[in-house]
Amino acid sequence: MADTAADTTIALDRPKRRQCRGDPDHPDVTAYVIDLADGRRTLHLMIEGIHCGGCVAKIERAAKALPGMVDARVNMTTRRLTATWDGAPSVGNDLVASLGEIGFGAVPYDPERLQQSDSQDERSLLRALAVAGFAAANVMLLSVAIWAGHAQGMAEATRTLLHWFSALIALPALVYAGRPFYHSAWSALRHGRTNMDVPITLGVVLAAAISLHETIVGGPHAYFDSAITLLFFLLIGRYLDRRARRLARAAAERLLALGAQSVTVLMGGETRTVPAEQVAPGMTVLVAAGERVGVDGTVENGLSELDTSLITGETLPRPVKAGDRVFAGTVNLGAPLRLTADAVGDDTLLSEIVRLMEAAEQGKARFVGIADRISRLYAPVVHLLALGTFLGWWLIIGLAWQPALLIAISVLIVTCPCALGLAVPVVQVIATSRLMKRSILVKSSSALERAANIDTVVFDKTGTLTLGRPSLIDGDTADPTALRLAASLAQSSRHPLARALVRAAPTAEPFDGVEEVSGQGLRRETADGEIRMGSRRFCGVAEDDGDVGMELWLSRPGQAPIRFAFEDQVRSDAAHVVATLKAQGIAVELISGDRTAAVGPVAREAGIEQWQAAATPADKVARLNALTGAGRRVMMVGDGLNDAPALAAATVSLSPTSASDIAQTAADFVFQGEALTPVLTVRQTADRSARLVTQNFALAFGYNVITVPIAVAGFVTPLIAAIAMSLSSIVVVMNALRLSRR
Repeated sequence: MADTAADTTIALDRPKRRQCRGDPDHPDVTAYVIDLADGRRTLHLMIEGIHCGGCVAKIERAAKALPGMVDARVNMTTRRLTATWDGAPSVGNDLVASLGEIGFGAVPYDPERLQQSDSQDERSLLRALAVAGFAAANVMLLSVAIWAGHAQGMAEATRTLLHWFSALIALPALVYAGRPFYHSAWSALRHGRTNMDVPITLGVVLAAAISLHETIVGGPHAYFDSAITLLFFLLIGRYLDRRARRLARAAAERLLALGAQSVTVLMGGETRTVPAEQVAPGMTVLVAAGERVGVDGTVENGLSELDTSLITGETLPRPVKAGDRVFAGTVNLGAPLRLTADAVGDDTLLSEIVRLMEAAEQGKARFVGIADRISRLYAPVVHLLALGTFLGWWLIIGLAWQPALLIAISVLIVTCPCALGLAVPVVQVIATSRLMKRSILVKSSSALERAANIDTVVFDKTGTLTLGRPSLIDGDTADPTALRLAASLAQSSRHPLARALVRAAPTAEPFDGVEEVSGQGLRRETADGEIRMGSRRFCGVAEDDGDVGMELWLSRPGQAPIRFAFEDQVRSDAAHVVATLKAQGIAVELISGDRTAAVGPVAREAGIEQWQAAATPADKVARLNALTGAGRRVMMVGDGLNDAPALAAATVSLSPTSASDIAQTAADFVFQGEALTPVLTVRQTADRSARLVTQNFALAFGYNVITVPIAVAGFVTPLIAAIAMSLSSIVVVMNALRLSRR
């Protein structure tokens, strides 16, 4: 096992960061260019102003148009652009300038700055949503009175007064709550392009302006309710989308935090504590018992056990001795160790896993929703339609410009993408609520869409198909006296197998004078001689060339050694879940970093024929890429740090709440409890959600097919357009609510 873990490597290029140059107050982006081993260069930028898949496409097209650019991908979740090119570092400056020309700001990627920016944006959207909701509710109350007055002969002075009250409430709210759309639209127009926010801004501004004009001249109609209600609905969708993206943030920051710690080094006979990034290869590093290893290195002196579960997925600690390799992020459970640092910073295994995850997440982030794809055509089509309507009524038919403008505004409002924009978010919200009631957390905005029509499910073993908690096999505990004695010794250890013995005999009293020999076992002196519990060698039992599985031995003076065997219990419904998936025509595989002897029995018990043992994180990603490359839609279910890159590479992923924080962050869904049934629940809910989204798109398109010609023909006022727009949104929401009723 030690050899297997020690050989855990990931074949990736070792990047080297260029030294920072230039004015520190205004750093040149070339200072952040990274030289790759193959001679190419790469740069990570944080992009400002991304709202939809259309923005992603524009950015990638602009980047790839630069000479020498090999690849450019935008992770929409983290707003991170990764560009790779052949050429001078100055191409990085050209890239930033090119993005600036199309209205997107670009700065060197900084996770802390991104987190602060997202938190500020989310709070700003929430405040805007609250203001728009308050104003919409109050203006609508006034509008109801005005509508009733039209039928009952309300005096003109009273109607004008109510219009002024509506203006007093709506105009400040429109100015404040519409800022996210106004800024986006102005930025797009200023750089000679358009986006989905331009027609929204035009409709809101023109409706408010014409309403204010009608109020000033005492006209019978004003449309403040249309403008503010429009903003309210759109802000709901944008806030939900931004919140979902924040919850789906990449796990790289948490991964790197495992290695971002102080390290004790031995220099000139003295110990010093320095940051991990300041350690150079060849330095001597001291790791105390209970401390997390901060660098990749080779054991120079010492005998201990390491908790490598986050790296390899192994349940049991791995014994290490002089000459063994250890990795940053593992925890020293036993005696102090002296290491020779082999790799630090970007060269550690943790950093390699980070690069695997980010590469996989960028591929997944390229999934563009149907609504985003439609939005690329929506803005120019609506602008041309409204402009054509205005010019047709004014210049061709001869209508005065004011009523012609009202008809054009009606077209802008009636074609508002509210129903289209809500088609996906409202189903996501209801499906998310449904899953939450079943203790399943949805963490990614596109997870439900990606979970639909899955045809392959890949499971990890430890902590996923199994509970990740060793338990004593009852058949090997025929001697209750021996079990009680072993459990009393085990009270003095935190080893997973020792804790399993304690759970098997919870009434056993702890002994005094128990000594733990690091990496070997426990011993205690008695009047009859020494009692030992631990490995075969420690207890004087002959080694077995075969794979004996998880075991502890108990040796007592004058008695034959007793073996305690353990197993990682398979979840009670694992076989049922696998059988159900197969019955639905879904292929099921098992990939684990554990030993063959541990993986095989679990695969047979769960009914999985296709399985692979001793898989490194790179092996798992390679298998996932092979499946997706063959056109398969893959769901990955895993729980360890070693599963995190695979979770990111899969079409969609799940983790139990018992998983590491890293795996939970990388996963799209996190489920509670000891059952695997949530895998079936997620798939069923995702399939039904996909059908409802398709129906909502059909309703939204049907609405536009019917209302747009009527609006162009001049039979729809801005007020009726706003009501029709609101009704289309209500219909979409009601259709989505069917998911919660069944």
